[in-house]
Order: sequence, then C-alpha cells, then structure tokens
Amino acid sequence: MNPQSDPELVVLLDDDGRNIGSAPKSTVHHRDTPLHLAFSCYLFDDAGRVLVTRRALDKRTFPGVWSNSFCGHPSPHESVDDAVVRRGRQELGVEIIDLQCALPRFRYHAVASDGVVENEVCPVFFGRAVGTVDADPSEVMDSAWVPWDELCAVAQSGWAISPWAVEQIPLLQAAGLGRRS
Repeated sequence: MNPQSDPELVVLLDDDGRNIGSAPKSTVHHRDTPLHLAFSCYLFDDAGRVLVTRRALDKRTFPGVWSNSFCGHPSPHESVDDAVVRRGRQELGVEIIDLQCALPRFRYHAVASDGVVENEVCPVFFGRAVGTVDADPSEVMDSAWVPWDELCAVAQSGWAISPWAVEQIPLLQAAGLGRRS
C-alpha cells in the first residue's frame, strides 16, 4: 500500500463519541485536534511484567516520552480489537493473546509542550505478548519490561511519562489490573 495514494485514516467523533467521518492521520494532530478514536494497550509477559516503551523522536505527538506498551488508531472499517492486534504486530513485532478491554470509555485531552493536542476517545486494553519484542524504530526508540507496581509508582511520582498513561494507570490499578495480569 502506497501511503501517498492511500493515507492512514482515523475515525472522527462527535462529542457523544459517534462516528462522523474520517480524516488522514497526518492532518489530524495539531493545535486544534478534532476528537477521534484511538486505543492504548498494556502488554504483560509470563512473569507479570508490563512492557513500557519510549516513543520515537520523530513521533508527531509526545516524542521521546515513555508510555504504555503501544497506542494507535483503528481504521474506519476496522474493529478496535482488530486494530490493537494489527498495531501490536506492526509496532512491536509481537502477537497478543488474552486481549481484554479494561477501560472502554476512557477519553482524554492533552497538550504537548509544542502545543500539539491529543484529543481522543481511547479504549484501554491489556493482554499478553507472545514472542520477542522487535520494535519498529520509527515508532519506538526504547522499551523495558517492568513490574506493574513500579509503573504505578512512576505514574504517581510526577516523572515524565505520557499524560494518557498518567491518567490510565490509576484507573487500571483501581480496577485490579495488576492482580489479574
């Protein structure tokens, strides 16, 4: 697929979360980002550790920031679950099993230091990674497997991690994610 002739599209949403169309991803993230559909995923290994990743420096939003395992956007005619599995393969080179949606209605608005805005309805998933992480360097510049409790402590410490992870982690912790993974 040629990105020039068939750009990656994101699903645009109204304030009630209803699909109102689509737009090329390359045109969506700016200082007045429209509300759109995305997802976040936290992957665990067999030892119960969670994969955290550092966003590549070329990312449009929050470059170089540590975050959850990966994020993405479903295409207009793709289920969010299918998009999570697709992006896990593309971004990290792993298969995902035991995929579950933990926060189906999570929504956030965050402004990066350069003024670019994230404005997303962003269901939050967790699952188990199968295989060795082979991250796409255009997406991920570094990764680490860490105990869930350590990630929770980092989220509460004020250290620089993505604003969506700072909001998601306490909600996941309250829902008992660390005990189920």
